[in-house]
Amino acid sequence: QVQLVESGGGLVQAGGSLRLSCSASGIIFRISTMGWYRQAPGKQRELVATVTSGGILNYADSVKGRFIISRDNAKNTVYLQMNSLKPEDTAVYYCNLQRTVLNYWGQGTQVTVSS
Repeated sequence: QVQLVESGGGLVQAGGSLRLSCSASGIIFRISTMGWYRQAPGKQRELVATVTSGGILNYADSVKGRFIISRDNAKNTVYLQMNSLKPEDTAVYYCNLQRTVLNYWGQGTQVTVSS
């Protein structure tokens, strides 16, 4: 069983930065694709960024150049550095682990960006 625990959300002014962390239990972290997704009120959950076990990165167009995803396999942790935050980045951010048919989600952490 895999458990994902996010931290680092909060309230920040536009233009500010936040760093989200997601710690994973279980031994499959380093062979899994890790990702961050977000869901704003009244909207569907959307991909923010992913990093494969081999280090291939993928970003949503809306966050390219502002957000950086990284992983530390020694700590079973994935990070999302969010810079130049905008009010439209306000959402609940979810950590995700995918490995073949396995798909796990964290409980989510709220990020609110004030204008």
